[in-house]
Amino acid sequence: MRENWSKITVISVAIVFYGFALLCWFKPADDISEVERRELAKMPELSMDSFAEGSFMDEFEEYAVDQIPFRQGFRTVKAAIGIYALGQLDNNDLYVDEGYIIDMEYPLDVDSVERAADRFTDVYNKYLLDTDVNVYMSIIPDKNYFNDNDVYPIMEYDKMVEIMCENMEYSTYIDIFGELKLEDYYKTDTHWRQEKIISVAEKLGTSMGANIDTEYEQMKVDKTFYGVYYGQMSLPNQGDELYYLTNHTIDDCTVYDYENSRDISMYDMDAATGRDPYEMYLYGPLSLVTITNPNADTGKELIIFRDSFGSSIAPLLATGYSNVTMVDIRYISPEILGNFIEFDNQDVLFLYSTSVLNNSETIK
Repeated sequence: MRENWSKITVISVAIVFYGFALLCWFKPADDISEVERRELAKMPELSMDSFAEGSFMDEFEEYAVDQIPFRQGFRTVKAAIGIYALGQLDNNDLYVDEGYIIDMEYPLDVDSVERAADRFTDVYNKYLLDTDVNVYMSIIPDKNYFNDNDVYPIMEYDKMVEIMCENMEYSTYIDIFGELKLEDYYKTDTHWRQEKIISVAEKLGTSMGANIDTEYEQMKVDKTFYGVYYGQMSLPNQGDELYYLTNHTIDDCTVYDYENSRDISMYDMDAATGRDPYEMYLYGPLSLVTITNPNADTGKELIIFRDSFGSSIAPLLATGYSNVTMVDIRYISPEILGNFIEFDNQDVLFLYSTSVLNNSETIK
């Protein structure tokens, strides 16, 4: 009897092993991971040089990890065992606090912050020096800033602000940290909620001498929003309701996308139900966009050098200006901005999140 059970065990293990191996070899490779919002590794090209150098095996290992069958299920099991069984406090540098998934943005990378300030200073010296522009700078805290316990490390946010201010003395710093709280951000994403940042837009506008609207109609998107952290955390988490704000002024604005030479709307409703619903706000990561407000009672113009957070606050700031131009120098070289923008007699706002400043290699 024991002998029979041993045979059954061996045969069962062999079936599982070889069956899984066959799935690995014959399963079509996926291009992207929807839940992680990233491209997956591709099968590397085998050559004598790549094999001899060892690069083929390194790339193949990455490919095998990315393309393994039932990968997302394994990621969920791994995360669940780590958090619930082994008592780990985080998974993939993410932790959950009061239902909010938070990235441990830590420690402060002084060199990165100084690099960001240097890149902004290059823009200032090339286009803004000896002009009539008014230059402002503001920093958007990430969710880890609101961590009020001693379990997780917190970056030196005051030090980051100090570095930026010291290296951008030509700008006026607008402090918006006090206008925000954890509940103003999405539970499953890095970004702030547009319907929660009216006071932030008002603070920025008042500091720059612009009269920003404070009354809006709140519109709900008919789909639960699962942000980028949801897939990275790999554990079930309550999604977010997604809203956008509008009023008569916003409705009458026109928007032009220089990157694709086209007129667009303020909100992309196709993106609202797509892979990354946050890209609903001004079509997501576009390099150069201009909003024109025909109802403005002023000739004031605003230029925002921004990251993705700027997409959702720009419609609100546009209510106080005749023209708002958004520039994302992660996707367009500052060297060619003079071909599109004449810098003279505008407000210029450098508005960046702490996450981008602390990882400034993305800035051109």
